[in-house]
Amino acid sequence: MANAGLQLLGFILAFLGWIGTIVSTAMPQWKISSYAGDNIVTAQAIYEGLWMSCVSQSTGQIQCKVFDSLLNLSSTLQATRALMVIGIIVGLIAIFVATVGMKCMKCMEDDEVQKMRMAVFGGVIFLVSGLAVLVATAWYGNRVAREFYDPMTPVNSRYEFGQALFIGWAAASLCLLGGALLCCSCPKKTTSYPTPRPYPKTTPSSGKDYV
Repeated sequence: MANAGLQLLGFILAFLGWIGTIVSTAMPQWKISSYAGDNIVTAQAIYEGLWMSCVSQSTGQIQCKVFDSLLNLSSTLQATRALMVIGIIVGLIAIFVATVGMKCMKCMEDDEVQKMRMAVFGGVIFLVSGLAVLVATAWYGNRVAREFYDPMTPVNSRYEFGQALFIGWAAASLCLLGGALLCCSCPKKTTSYPTPRPYPKTTPSSGKDYV
């Protein structure tokens, strides 16, 4: 029963991480304009995501522009896009595989060992998904930090970490933690003991004692 609860907890955490990956990928707030300087105009906020850049006015009006050319984007942005999409697709595969291996499901009830292996395999795929999201968010965040501390970058062109990056880091952590919990349900190997040898049967005595 404890193993089934561990499986369920791992699946829920990994599933929440997968949902967070989708939300982080769709959000445009991967980096937001910094207000570190003294002459920064705060009447508008500029933020940029993987698919578009937006400008939010102080009046509440938001204008967004989708990136037109794929080849015009930086290599970091293209790689981040690819890794996030890979993380979503791999996470979707992990959901189907782990669902089959869950003890609360009716699939593959006849072969319990194979069913537990499917749960472990789903956990491994969740780990791959979490690593892809972690690499993507860390890579993008590193680029934002390097541009912020670069003295050649103008003060009014510096950006800070956006909310989507923090959601992506949390999503990657949940996928890794959930995948690790699913991997903990690995079936234990049963130790095989040698078959005991039967004791030799003693022949019954005939009742006659010879001297």
